[in-house]
Amino acid sequence: MVPAPLLVLTAAICTQTGQAFGKQLSGDIGAGGVVALRLGFAAVLLLLWFRPKLPDRRQLPWILGLGTAIAGMNLVYPAMRYLPVGVASTLQLLGPLAVGLLGSRRPADLGAAVVAGAGVWLLNDPAGGPLHWPGLVLALLSAVAMGSYLLLSRKVALLTGDASGLAWGVAFAAVLGVPTGLLAQPVDWAPGVLLAGAAVATITAVLPYTLEQSALRRISAGTVGLLLSLEPAVAAVAGLLVLDERLSALRWLGLGCISVVTAWTAISTRRARAPARPRASA
Repeated sequence: MVPAPLLVLTAAICTQTGQAFGKQLSGDIGAGGVVALRLGFAAVLLLLWFRPKLPDRRQLPWILGLGTAIAGMNLVYPAMRYLPVGVASTLQLLGPLAVGLLGSRRPADLGAAVVAGAGVWLLNDPAGGPLHWPGLVLALLSAVAMGSYLLLSRKVALLTGDASGLAWGVAFAAVLGVPTGLLAQPVDWAPGVLLAGAAVATITAVLPYTLEQSALRRISAGTVGLLLSLEPAVAAVAGLLVLDERLSALRWLGLGCISVVTAWTAISTRRARAPARPRASA
């Protein structure tokens, strides 16, 4: 059995590398077209692969919530029209970070929030180029969706015990996202575009969601959050290699601040929830 942390790390690499290629593809078909192809292909592939059973009444509300969160996470693609991949991914990570901080009442969390705030401030480095406000708003909305996804994905994985909830969740996300994406900009249905869309869907959705669902049945959401703290660095490297996006030193520092706080929050949350060991009797 593949270790669960390795599954999450692989999912992070797939997601961020695929997002860089998705941004490249959006130059031809627009961000809405990328979202439509990504969700449409992902839904079809997951439904064909897993052939999920119909959800029951107890599972359905959670699956619909998961699908809504997955659709919302795709706001990172229009955000990347205005922001570098590394910056958009870092802002998106604020969602899971907020989930970890809001779930704790320790004084040290205030310091962690200050460091995270400093990281966001450093991202707005004028020397590194402007960060346009539409991109910031879209990335932060995507962060809210990502935090919700992390919680709902674990709940759905535990309720269904398999990938059926994920498949239906992505299908519902496609119902929400495909028409919206196609209305934003008609897609060129050329074979090369369809092939690129299928590849982006596989790399950024089918593989990561499946790997994360498998991992979440074995490890806590806090541990997943710890591993996701590496995503901004992966995204920045992917943006550099695929798109030649170069971040300033201050933005790298801001990226590092948010990643460190995310990792610290996940570790401390996991320790706080761990059951106390009984003391050995004298």
